[in-house]
Amino acid sequence: MSRTRTFTAVAALTLGAGFAGCVSPRTNELTSANNPSLYSVHQPVVERSDFVLDLATQGGRVSRTEIERLHGWFASIGLRYGDRIAVDEGYGAGRARDDIALAVSEYGLSLADGPPVTPGQVPAGSVRVIATRDVASVRSCPDWNPEDNGASPRQNTSTNFGCATNANLATMIANPADLVRGQSDSGNGAAGTASRAIRVYRQRQPTSQQALPAATTRGGGQ
Repeated sequence: MSRTRTFTAVAALTLGAGFAGCVSPRTNELTSANNPSLYSVHQPVVERSDFVLDLATQGGRVSRTEIERLHGWFASIGLRYGDRIAVDEGYGAGRARDDIALAVSEYGLSLADGPPVTPGQVPAGSVRVIATRDVASVRSCPDWNPEDNGASPRQNTSTNFGCATNANLATMIANPADLVRGQSDSGNGAAGTASRAIRVYRQRQPTSQQALPAATTRGGGQ
């Protein structure tokens, strides 16, 4: 059985620190009424979801049947780049983590160092696989509030300013978690990332081996 829990965290972009002094001391909410800067009122919000699956172990290993069930679970949640996979081994899991890591590597991913906290304990004789996914969006955009968009004589930035840019950023970013905390260079992943791209390039079937599509110069009415 799989379970899902979700919690939300606001993306903390570095631009916000520079304009903290521009916000009225009476409120922490940034609006056009207290925004004389070029800081956007509506910022990307990152929502995190944890998907949980418990796998049975035999002698500290994960059987082929359970690995096939794991692949089916990955397909059902649409496992993709940016997802983080962690394993809660419980007690005495043996080499179950290695078996799961091998299955995860087929999707171009690697296991995270530590699992997030999930409800309940891992059943005896089982390991828990947790897939964490972050999704970014910008709420309340576009925002055409007439009081905040030109109808007031205040010389402040409108609430709609930055909506399109931030919404595009939230849609296009490959890993939404980077909006909360950027990537750090550990020095270990660069070679693996480069070799994976080369492997995909070499193994991809050339388009020249495919048959040419049939074409005709006749009009649709002839």
